[in-house]
Amino acid sequence: MRILVIGDIFGRPGRVAVQRVLPQLRADRGIDFVVANGENAAGGRGMSLATLRPLFTAGVDVITSGNHVWDQRAMLEEIETEPRILRPLNLPPGVPGRGYWSDGRVLVANAMGRLFMRAIDCPFRGLDALLARQPLPPVRIVDFHADATSEKTAMGWHLAGRVSVVFGTHSHVPTADARLLPGGTAYVSDVGMTGPRDSVIGLDPQRAIAGFITGLPSRLQVARGPAVFRALLVDVDASTGQAQRVERVEDVVEITGDTEE
Repeated sequence: MRILVIGDIFGRPGRVAVQRVLPQLRADRGIDFVVANGENAAGGRGMSLATLRPLFTAGVDVITSGNHVWDQRAMLEEIETEPRILRPLNLPPGVPGRGYWSDGRVLVANAMGRLFMRAIDCPFRGLDALLARQPLPPVRIVDFHADATSEKTAMGWHLAGRVSVVFGTHSHVPTADARLLPGGTAYVSDVGMTGPRDSVIGLDPQRAIAGFITGLPSRLQVARGPAVFRALLVDVDASTGQAQRVERVEDVVEITGDTEE
């Protein structure tokens, strides 16, 4: 089974990159299943059904999120209408949505780290509880949305041999540690952003620089110019759930027009 995981989709440039690259990539590479983090798909600030539907149409099967899941307030209600849109499973009890999805063939789970982030329930115990449920499909994919690479790496080793893929999101910067962990778990600390290439994690560089220099609040803007598509391609034995091969995928797409919506 061939699985593609796509890094944080940022604004219109990220959405356009997915729409242009993914359909042909799925066909050319024989990809069976696609997971993408879409928490910044709506203008770089949260996500909405209107911005996520075209991603499903382009070939994304499940969309994960993170700490920006509620930035668009409509998502508090919209997430209940689409089970393929996930929020972190270790958010407090009673919040809308679900932290995992399964079709009986593949399980996708979404968890969020705690180091340098908000105080939430333990992601390690949360994923342990999910994986203790039976029966579960052998192919299991985890998006661990976390800030610190130490926490992400710890999660990779914690889940080694129990899931097929652990991919990190949140930093928007790709890491060079994609590999197979013992027990057949594909791991990367951060897939990297799918969005504006010439940017500060998706934002206009000059506005971001001004904010750092002056310390004054300013309206951040999605950067213009080419978009980069970043993903990880993993070959998994569908019967055992063990990853056999991992490969980074990257492409550049020219973007014209407004970047904000």
